[in-house]
Amino acid sequence: MELRKVFDTIPEQFDRFRPRYSEELFQCLIHYAGICPKKKVLEIGPGTGQATDPILKTGCDYNAIELGEHLYAKMIEKYGKFSNFHIVNDDFITYDFGSQRFDMIYSAATIQWIPEDVAFSKTFKLLKPGGVLAMMLTKADYKTPNEELYAKIQKLYDQYYKPDIPYTHGGFRYENAPNYGYVDFERRDFHGRREMNPEEYAAFCGTHCDHIVIPEPYKTLFFEGLRNVVANNGGKVIFEDTYVLYLTKKPQNA
Repeated sequence: MELRKVFDTIPEQFDRFRPRYSEELFQCLIHYAGICPKKKVLEIGPGTGQATDPILKTGCDYNAIELGEHLYAKMIEKYGKFSNFHIVNDDFITYDFGSQRFDMIYSAATIQWIPEDVAFSKTFKLLKPGGVLAMMLTKADYKTPNEELYAKIQKLYDQYYKPDIPYTHGGFRYENAPNYGYVDFERRDFHGRREMNPEEYAAFCGTHCDHIVIPEPYKTLFFEGLRNVVANNGGKVIFEDTYVLYLTKKPQNA
């Protein structure tokens, strides 16, 4: 199985434990792109809606494309009642959007799963002149709040982190957008904080694609170890989060 499809095996856990983004980030994005009921928006790979609510609730013409059939079903369950909500269960890489064009295309920790040349060239084509491409992700720091706990968790990785499918994604360069015709590229950072008990932390780690594919007996030993080491070292994991928002535009004359 491709790693990008592994998330679809845990829709309920994914919905509960994947991080959301800050209110300030969405306020910034909505203002920057002028999102309102007159605008047509596409979200790439919404998962179960970690970055959906604030955009959908502007009243815009919200569209999404989700690869996973179970994640897609969860999106329908959560948002199908909204008249401005539209979603297809397909692969952005190969899907034919026909004549559709969008005022904004955005992704939350998703676009990096698409080959860079496809991601930037296809979004560029799908945007209206002056349209916005927004890409967000979370950088989570749990080392700074408790370096002793961090070191003990790393020992568990050394012992038991042996995924069946190696994680090889890491070469996507957001800053390469101008190489594909985009202009006004910039990065804006926002900040937040999460606190998790042992069970919550283990469940959250269990939503990482490469952690899902750790084989037995390592998987059970790894997650039991996570719960125990947190329980025996203060009973909580604190994340100091940085929510990164990359913004860029298609030129008005393109």
